[in-house]
Amino acid sequence: MKQQLVAAEEQARRLSAELEKFSYSVSHDLRAPLRAINGFSQALLEDYGSTLPPDGQSLLARVRESATRMGRMIDDLLVLSRLGRKQLDIGPVDLASIAQVIAQEQRQADPGRAVDVVVRSLPTAVGDAGLLRQVLLNLVANAFKFTRRQAHPQVEIGSRADDGGREAVYYVRDNGVGFDMKYATKLFGVFQRLHRESDFEGTGLGLALVQQIVHRHGGRVWAEAAVDQGATFYFTLGSHLG
Repeated sequence: MKQQLVAAEEQARRLSAELEKFSYSVSHDLRAPLRAINGFSQALLEDYGSTLPPDGQSLLARVRESATRMGRMIDDLLVLSRLGRKQLDIGPVDLASIAQVIAQEQRQADPGRAVDVVVRSLPTAVGDAGLLRQVLLNLVANAFKFTRRQAHPQVEIGSRADDGGREAVYYVRDNGVGFDMKYATKLFGVFQRLHRESDFEGTGLGLALVQQIVHRHGGRVWAEAAVDQGATFYFTLGSHLG
């Protein structure tokens, strides 16, 4: 049995290495034509934009936006593929302080909005500080994004005890558009989106990255929501790290 486990782990490492190599190769091959599309479109706008009708200028702008979005998707895919091989730098993590900084950053990124953010008391976590910051950043950024249509947007970052008080459950809650729970199984899939891109921007990789990081820490992640009644994302951090 031990030999079978060792063989399985070795196979998983090889597959992970092959996936990273493939992702790098694909991203490298795609970046050159994307840069060309972006560059030529920009040149057309600069040199011939005044001769194009408004519809033509709008179409070129959409081409550039699509190329830029594809570039972001490639970058996110690379991060996702490399995460499985990244050595975790384990230590105590002050999630409350990180949450406060992230909330301030989100406010500064959209100064025209007044988002009511409450950061509750959060127990010190044990994990990779950089990766756990990414988890909070993705969840809080989503909360800001999906409360955009609310007259009084609210975001809450907190925790509660679970499993008889032996496990801390961290959460990010908002009063945004929410989603239908029958689609909850799609939330953490790569390129899965529950809202139209024209309504809410994104690459469809943020929650997949959250799940990957949480799983690397031996934890779990899930969500509860209702349409037009907001959403709450929960995650735990296990004790078996690696």
